[in-house]
Amino acid sequence: MPKLSSISSIWLSKYRYKDMAATGAVPRVITLFALSQKPMKIPQFSIQTLSLSTSKPIFTSLTNFSLSCPRFKSYNVSPCSTYYRLSCNSISAFTTNSNYEFFDGSSEVELRLPLGSQDFQSSRDIFVDADGTFLIVRIQRSGSLATLIETNHLFEKVKPAETIWFIDDDQLVINLKKQDPDLKWPDIVESWESLTAGAMQLLKGTSIYIVGSSTEINQKVARELAVGLGYTPLDTQELLETFLKQKIDSCSDCLAEAEGAILESLSSHVRAVVSTLGGKHGAAKKADKWRHLYAGFTVLLSQTEAVDEDLAKEETRRYIQDGSLAYMNADVIVKVQGWDADHVKSVAQASLSALKQLILSDKKLPGKKSLYIRLGCRGDWPNIKPPGWDTSAQGDATS
Repeated sequence: MPKLSSISSIWLSKYRYKDMAATGAVPRVITLFALSQKPMKIPQFSIQTLSLSTSKPIFTSLTNFSLSCPRFKSYNVSPCSTYYRLSCNSISAFTTNSNYEFFDGSSEVELRLPLGSQDFQSSRDIFVDADGTFLIVRIQRSGSLATLIETNHLFEKVKPAETIWFIDDDQLVINLKKQDPDLKWPDIVESWESLTAGAMQLLKGTSIYIVGSSTEINQKVARELAVGLGYTPLDTQELLETFLKQKIDSCSDCLAEAEGAILESLSSHVRAVVSTLGGKHGAAKKADKWRHLYAGFTVLLSQTEAVDEDLAKEETRRYIQDGSLAYMNADVIVKVQGWDADHVKSVAQASLSALKQLILSDKKLPGKKSLYIRLGCRGDWPNIKPPGWDTSAQGDATS
């Protein structure tokens, strides 16, 4: 069984858009999702690897983080009483603790770890480090350090300088100040469960369109996303075959027009995940059909041989320079190295994580998508023109 070697996020805007404010372009996210037999070698990144005895893929997260934040002493602070409570018995493979309590407040989150019969002398034996999306908690006992919890995938960023922890009876209580106080955290870590639970507050009903070279991969990932989000799964191939009452020929030149008509009828739908046709004859290969895809968030699933983030960026840059419509137009690009249907949920999770990053970078995006639909999906994304805009005078807005 191949192992999931890495998930890393790259801001496409770093090398695609020189001045977003001037052009009105929206930020986009690339996620490299690698399924390979060999571990990745990326010397320029700080790599935190957690090898756990589990049958699930091993995650190696490529992130830049620092362990230089100060140790926090115990403070005489009363526990906050305004949290929404969540009790868990198992969490992401990024952590080493399987028993904790989590509370979400308006501006901070609280994590409670049971100390039980831990043999430590005083609060000086407890060490807490928090920075960005990184958290590690260790306790010194019997002359050695034991890790209570370790993750570099908190649900979202925290303010490390405002971290407070204290001991409450037999529990270690950690208060983390959110970078974004308006974002509700379903859990302390970013996982499939927390992403699907927290996505609704970000997506606000906006549909998702899955494009890519493989129809099969598009279908499987779209269905997994739909089930997780509680959205309606829609498949353009299935819809076409139902309408035509026959199997479609993936090499037919008329497929793009037929799928384009399907996408036009679906563009006003909300809370749907739509899988599109792969190959060279689908609607995503036609510039004028993207006007309907812009109605939702588009996720490009791109199979790649890239083995690290730099090569993935270079490959993406090359596709953009060559004029690839999908690369130039998609909101999110998820590059998949290898494919195993058993790990479809992991690909879906990588897609949803990238969508979360995208929307948090501009929380007005779902509203802009809604406005774009109400104005008739005229192809003027992302620079939406006023009502009455003459599309013929401007030419093909998607070219």
